[in-house]
Amino acid sequence: MARKETAGIHHITAIVGDPQENVDFYAGILGLRLVKKTVNFDDPGTYHLYFGNKGGKPGTIMTFFPWPGAYKGRIGGGQVGVTTFVVPENALAFWEERFSKFNVFAKKETRFGEEFLQFEDPHGLRLELVARSEGPKSEWEFDGITANEAIKGFGGAILLSASPYQTAELLERVMGMEHVGQEDSYLRFRSTGELGNVIDIYLNASPRGTMGVGTVHHIAWRARDFEDHKEWQKHIGENGYHPTDILDRQYFNAIYFREAGGLLFEIATDPPGFDRDEPADVMGEQLMLPPWLEPHREKIEEILLPVTVRQLKGGQS
Repeated sequence: MARKETAGIHHITAIVGDPQENVDFYAGILGLRLVKKTVNFDDPGTYHLYFGNKGGKPGTIMTFFPWPGAYKGRIGGGQVGVTTFVVPENALAFWEERFSKFNVFAKKETRFGEEFLQFEDPHGLRLELVARSEGPKSEWEFDGITANEAIKGFGGAILLSASPYQTAELLERVMGMEHVGQEDSYLRFRSTGELGNVIDIYLNASPRGTMGVGTVHHIAWRARDFEDHKEWQKHIGENGYHPTDILDRQYFNAIYFREAGGLLFEIATDPPGFDRDEPADVMGEQLMLPPWLEPHREKIEEILLPVTVRQLKGGQS
């Protein structure tokens, strides 16, 4: 089989607390579009909320399982430590001002010559913004966030691995990413896509992470189409990992495997996308259920807390 290369991150999925707090932060403050309101297919009493750009394109999608009142997790080895979003050049000053308005504490860090604005969401997830020219600007505008400031999608992520050099080998040799270099305690890799394309591995040991509110559940990488996805499944298996069967997630197909450093990796298809079951212009407004759960809609809707995308006033974060 020819060398395989992923274009980069497809989506990142995390566990959070109250769903309305989740919507308020990612849609209300960060200005992302709520592109899909559905449920965890394995736990239909829990939302699965997807946020991204206007079209919900791969490389822009942050997804969440909100567990109100659930136990707090611990960010550590075997997890994504920081999720990086990318904004247009010269937009960081806008975001510093916006975060100040909403009482979101942010600090600056420099890695590989780039300035990052680091902050946390209400449930403890670690996030950062970086300004780069690559990648199309967002066409989704909300609450005064224009295309010149809006989040374009993922810039990448910082991985916390229990075995960082084995994770590095996987990214380079199996996932087809380019090793950019090392700076201080970070290894950097780059994929071929314009978004979700810069991965930093933190080399210092981190205590083992525990799953719960405020932690990333898994990171998903892009497969071009269904045929490419089958090739990835075979490729991953031939390189000593143990991918799952292909699972239909309605908006993409998925395989999962655990890598040597403890992170749960997914490979997800770019098609069919989030407009397969509702028109693109109204995505995210209604609760969408897969056909096998539709008969249980009334019961599911009774369990789920209502959520609304709303414009916030400063200080309401």
